Amino acid sequence: MPSLDTKTRGRTSRGRLRALDAFLCRFERPLLERRDGPWAHAVFVDVGFGEHPWTTLESAQAFRALNPELAVVGVELDAERARAAQADADARTSFREGGFALPLRPDEPARLVRAMNLLRQGPPERVPEVHRTLARYLLPSGLLVEGSADATGAVMAAHLLRRGVGEGAELPLREALLFHTDFSLGFAPMLFRDWLPRDLRRRVRPGEPIHDFFSAWSAAWQQARTLGHTHPPDAFREAALGLSARMEGVATDPWLLSQGYVVWRPKGGVCF
Repeated sequence: MPSLDTKTRGRTSRGRLRALDAFLCRFERPLLERRDGPWAHAVFVDVGFGEHPWTTLESAQAFRALNPELAVVGVELDAERARAAQADADARTSFREGGFALPLRPDEPARLVRAMNLLRQGPPERVPEVHRTLARYLLPSGLLVEGSADATGAVMAAHLLRRGVGEGAELPLREALLFHTDFSLGFAPMLFRDWLPRDLRRRVRPGEPIHDFFSAWSAAWQQARTLGHTHPPDAFREAALGLSARMEGVATDPWLLSQGYVVWRPKGGVCF
């Protein structure tokens, strides 16, 4: 079978994933802080950090505000990039050459695996296999984040996948979809379409749950604008509240809506 790994351009920018870091620090704090049993040695893995390890280092700083002893492993398929990143390694931060078969030691279970901007060009039918491959390194209840952000981090969309507990735990549960915008590009729900995770991008069509989701969000946005909510942050908040009335599982936490996040946790077994 062909390898799942594909070398990426590796271009990134400082701050590209800071909104994701902020979300995880607020809503996954127990996961980041946990230190009992095997969690004492559980690492955060940043897969495919690119030409420069900026996002890995920024995440390490953010997460260590909650867990100062957190070990961080940056993984990069390109050997030269992995070697160059060694200049930024320290006692708690390592950079290693590798792909989706993560180069972790047996005593390094993962609590959080992040794989952003890696699957945009690959075949969508291979995405579940990548998810399974990455999730097997997680401790039960560990989290896999996979998706895309634009070059500056102005727009982001990602899967949140949780490794289960017990029999079949190696298969990650698609727990939620996360969306974020910083409003620098304005706001309209379809702004996110091109940044959806790879396996969802071509499924925004009638008959698919993700199509129903965007149709409901667009209708709520149009209604908000009709009522005079045209300033992007205001339109975003009102549209998210309207979306929550149309679709089950849309979070209405005030912090999320004020900061440009929508989280959708479908209920009733809806698969996205």
